[in-house]
Amino acid sequence: MARKETSKAGAKTPDIRTVAALAKVSIATVSRTINNSPAVSERLAKRVWQAIEQLNYFPNTHARSLVSGRSRILGILVENITNPFFPELIQSFEEIAVAHGYEILVSSTNGDPAVLATCVRRMLERKVEGVAVLSFGAEEPVLDQLTHRDIPMVLAEFRLDDPKVSTILLDYSTGIHAAVQHLADLGHTRIAFLAGPHKLHSAITRENDFRAAIQDSGLTIQKKWIIECDHTLKGGMVGFSQLQELGTRPTAILCSNDMTAIGVLRAAYMAGLRVPDDVSVVGLDDIDFAEFTLPPLTTIRLSRTDLARSAFDALRQQAEDPNNPKIQREYLVSTSLVVRGSTGAPPASL
Repeated sequence: MARKETSKAGAKTPDIRTVAALAKVSIATVSRTINNSPAVSERLAKRVWQAIEQLNYFPNTHARSLVSGRSRILGILVENITNPFFPELIQSFEEIAVAHGYEILVSSTNGDPAVLATCVRRMLERKVEGVAVLSFGAEEPVLDQLTHRDIPMVLAEFRLDDPKVSTILLDYSTGIHAAVQHLADLGHTRIAFLAGPHKLHSAITRENDFRAAIQDSGLTIQKKWIIECDHTLKGGMVGFSQLQELGTRPTAILCSNDMTAIGVLRAAYMAGLRVPDDVSVVGLDDIDFAEFTLPPLTTIRLSRTDLARSAFDALRQQAEDPNNPKIQREYLVSTSLVVRGSTGAPPASL
């Protein structure tokens, strides 16, 4: 039995010549348009892209990279993709990159040196034009493998004396001070802090900013109310249990990230406590889940969009204008307090 034909006879896959013919331009103009050359006018570029869409033509990105000498691929490396903050950050980074004609290569190491080595090797093999290292304190092993390769990088909260490295500074202080002041205005004087793991310099920075905010508000720092956790749901539950074992318990708990805070909400519920009637809880990050907890989580917003845009802008400058002495080396991303239902006045009996 003869096989049924599923395509039109003589149909050919469109190529760059087909696009040029339909758009009534030269093959060179099509090539320049695809490579985002400023030499092509907006009017001609629009005609070319309309032809590409009409023909359902897919440019050969490998061939383009061979001709242009550029891969137009950017790497983004994060520590732990199980924390919703990082997928949200990756999504923002990808949206911005794709809008500017770049692709991205994502890697998550989960703190495993062997995985890290594989991730870096994969990026080098793909000829990435830069890497956004957004691991918030676990970047030293990455630097060891990338700095001597002359790969442009952008780091979060980590300065490196290298002309190809940019830094994103995160202003936790503004948001943490606002959170402590918010709790103080509600009447809280016993405020605990569930810190992140001290192996991350970002966690240490947040803890130091909390200590400064407590002092600036005129309250007393209680060492026993500052507990190191691991930035996970279980870490928040363990930290809350340790606070519950103290003779004098805090009436409010500020957490180093939202995952820890959501763990606290769970632990408080299991202990028969009501949030915020019995204890107020504040997170940090403002992940998408934060407004859907019960009650909705008051948190310190760290914009993934602002962070992703800063990272992309830093790498794009390095890729497109590497010899410009005025390239911006530092970017600042601030934080702000988002008040929801998990904070209220302390119990009247206290």
